[in-house]
Amino acid sequence: MLLTSQVELDGKHVELEEIEEIAVGGARVAVSAEARERVAAARESVERQFNLGSIIYGVTTGFGRMANVVIDAADTTTLQRNLVRSHAAGTGPPLAEAMVRAAGVLRVSSLAAGHSGIRLETLDLLVDILNEGVTPVVPAQGSVGASGDLAPLAHMTQTLIGEGEAWYRGERLPSTEALRRAGLRPIQLQAKEGLSLINGTEVMTGIAALSVLRARRLLAAADVIGALSLEAFLATDKVFDERINALRPHPGQARVADNLRALLAGSEIMTSHRECGRVQDPYSFRCIPVVHGAVRDAAEHVERVVRIEANSVTDNPLIFAEGDEFLTGGNFHGQPVALVCDFLKTAMAELASMSERRLYLLLNGEERGLPLFLAQNPGLESGLMLVQYTAAALVSESKGLAFPSSVDSIPTSAGQEDHVSMGTTSARTLDAILDNVEGVLACELLGALAATDFRRPLRSGAGTGAAYERARGEIAPLSGDRAPAPDIAVGRQLLRTNALVESARSACDAPQ
Repeated sequence: MLLTSQVELDGKHVELEEIEEIAVGGARVAVSAEARERVAAARESVERQFNLGSIIYGVTTGFGRMANVVIDAADTTTLQRNLVRSHAAGTGPPLAEAMVRAAGVLRVSSLAAGHSGIRLETLDLLVDILNEGVTPVVPAQGSVGASGDLAPLAHMTQTLIGEGEAWYRGERLPSTEALRRAGLRPIQLQAKEGLSLINGTEVMTGIAALSVLRARRLLAAADVIGALSLEAFLATDKVFDERINALRPHPGQARVADNLRALLAGSEIMTSHRECGRVQDPYSFRCIPVVHGAVRDAAEHVERVVRIEANSVTDNPLIFAEGDEFLTGGNFHGQPVALVCDFLKTAMAELASMSERRLYLLLNGEERGLPLFLAQNPGLESGLMLVQYTAAALVSESKGLAFPSSVDSIPTSAGQEDHVSMGTTSARTLDAILDNVEGVLACELLGALAATDFRRPLRSGAGTGAAYERARGEIAPLSGDRAPAPDIAVGRQLLRTNALVESARSACDAPQ
């Protein structure tokens, strides 16, 4: 949903939500006047030192292990162009346009900090291609996250110089043609610019930024769907008692317990079995506050780190214009992003694992008065049997994807880059796991809806009732076997658009 028509970037403060508004919602970008002054000052510093003949890494020298090779001033533009061309070595399917746009937003924000030394006209072209909808085609594979995202950022930079390919209005075109149709012209890179444009963690961070916001929405949806399932399974809500959860004061656990109490408030289904004599439920119901809460706490830690990274400058060398200083460091290393993406991969995979177990219990809930597989005529019909298979397949796939990419360093650049982060692999596999989590929750939603149908005419809770009505408005009740795939797709869309959560939220004080 587009919340604002324009986001002004000042090189110091950008919110993850603003990145999403531009990358997904199509908000326009502007750069503040103060940031433009800083960019101009840094550029003047580059040109002063270049004209003095100073030896500056990547400006008058080669790169990586060739940093000791001094380049003739006459070859400056060739050096920068060659850098971009040689580093555009990606492979595999292209990254989603939203991911590339998110990286583009972060690239503009980082350059606007005024420590990279690019020209204002180069910054303006980066802004223009975002605003005009020109999106470079960037192969997904090729970054080891060492000097940041060299290969994918080089592919992005190709579009600026009229090379490579770009998307424009849904069509994949040569970059020169995409720019022409958008009323833009390529540029010739000057001293330091090629290096500034391909050094940094913007691709992994852009993917991570979108993933963090998506994970937040999926966590809210998991509470709603978990409450629907618990209600339909006739499980107890005593485990959400505030006194129990106060004795283990993790903030996420308390929030989830609060959410579940609000979602189930006023439920006739819950009160119908108060005196049933059952003492305990399986852990996938009893421990929802603990597990969902732990995943929430993990996600909030990841979000804090990604917010810091989104407001960082990860170029090299860095320019401090006030003293004409060029300092070489290691800000480009992607380890902070790699570690937290791996952390969130594991956490979200666990969320899906618990969701699949609740679905399994709903489909095998004969002792709770539910027909096997929630079929109207078990035996003649298979009901939702295969929906659980699908959820199980997604959970199993996520276990493999959850392997921490960040532990798999492999040296590059003839040993100069002897430890790498694999941060972009971490971010990409996080995105794949989130796709699976969405699918598993959609499968559980189908089970929760079908099980709830067997509890009618008893009324659902305030939040669960609103969520049920919203979902049933698009997914018809089972009246016999039918292909579940279209229903799963609709369920995924309800999660992707946050419609299910918004419906529940409008009816009660949850979910947070």
